[in-house]
Amino acid sequence: MFELFRKKAASPEERIAACLRKKDYIGLAKAYYEMGKAAMEAGDQGRALLWLSRADTVYSARDDVCEKVGEDVTEDCSDRIGQLEEAPLLVNEIEEPVTAQVENLGDPQIRVWSLLSLARLVPAANRLGALSGCEVLGKLERCLDLVVQSFQDPITPDEFDFIMGVCGSLSDFGDSDSFFAGGEVECSAGAPLQVFDLNGMCTLMNIEMFFDSHLRTLANNPVNDAGQMIPCALMPDYWTRIVGGEIREIPQVKAELARIWDDCEFVRSGPTWGAVSARIEDYKKLDIFAP
Repeated sequence: MFELFRKKAASPEERIAACLRKKDYIGLAKAYYEMGKAAMEAGDQGRALLWLSRADTVYSARDDVCEKVGEDVTEDCSDRIGQLEEAPLLVNEIEEPVTAQVENLGDPQIRVWSLLSLARLVPAANRLGALSGCEVLGKLERCLDLVVQSFQDPITPDEFDFIMGVCGSLSDFGDSDSFFAGGEVECSAGAPLQVFDLNGMCTLMNIEMFFDSHLRTLANNPVNDAGQMIPCALMPDYWTRIVGGEIREIPQVKAELARIWDDCEFVRSGPTWGAVSARIEDYKKLDIFAP
């Protein structure tokens, strides 16, 4: 009879929602960690890496959170992520073929290839950028346009400073609760798109590094760009979160992979800037989540 009065244990999703409501980031990190461990034990390596990486992002953003989460959790989480980074997942394996192609391209070609990928991310970034605290994401399109312009005509000091300011804002945003405890927007794939879905494959950091590298090039202090931003529109965290497991056969993922390699051939063909700009404008209208 007393079983009737027992409180039903909260599901992982309910725990996450409760932590977000209370701004309990210690509990949030632990909840993601427990979800990652459970997924790993169930053999779902994709979701295990997703949740454990989210835990790592949350507790790494703030020293006080990291301290209270405790070394037992943070060290085990790090060890597990290290193991999962060897798993045969798309997020682990996409870098090698991209790097192989990058090694045969000149720096301007690599940058154009990266810009084409970023153009496909712009629609999602604009939607997420409308959320409170996420405004920097809505500035990526302007940065993209200025970088394209800079290949043909000089940008002004104010425009240079605008891109530099976005780089700094992206760095701050990646450690903010607006990112790891941010909101969500509607998505044509069905499940809402979360700000935190940008956590995978170091998307924000790679975009920041790309813009910083380009500014250094414009300032005659070039650094090598390895093309880390090229897979930025794959959105693996979104697909892993809603589907789980390996995401390679998801139609939208297959379509994005095809676009990545088609873009590679496009830049290798030596297109005109008119052709590059036209492709970028088309991509800025593309819904990468559409069925």
